Amino acid sequence: MKVAPAPTEIVTVENVLKDLIVDSIRDIKGKRIVLMDVRHLHEAPTDYFIVCEGESSTQVRAIAEHISDRVNKELGIRANHKEGLKEARWILVDYFDLIVHVFYPEARAYYDLEDFWSDAIIYNYEEQ
Repeated sequence: MKVAPAPTEIVTVENVLKDLIVDSIRDIKGKRIVLMDVRHLHEAPTDYFIVCEGESSTQVRAIAEHISDRVNKELGIRANHKEGLKEARWILVDYFDLIVHVFYPEARAYYDLEDFWSDAIIYNYEEQ
């Protein structure tokens, strides 16, 4: 697994979306935020994953809903698909080229996406 500090890149819609999602997670005090760049992996279903966690199902749900609300209000982009809102152990918010995974800590440890996609370039937002 390659780990690097969060990227500072040229301003594009893609980068604005990534930054807005990370900022939305921080608004609700989400923890252990990482961006996984999987563009170079042919089997990847997307270009990027953003993974984070909340300390309770209420916080997990609040993070996912806050991301959706801010992205829709500020960028006019609606999620293609949302999954897991009812139980709020693992919520997926799909923006096609970027998929957000908001986990309850035990679910994140169990599914361990960072290990599963270990060939991804992983940017850690906790360092900033």
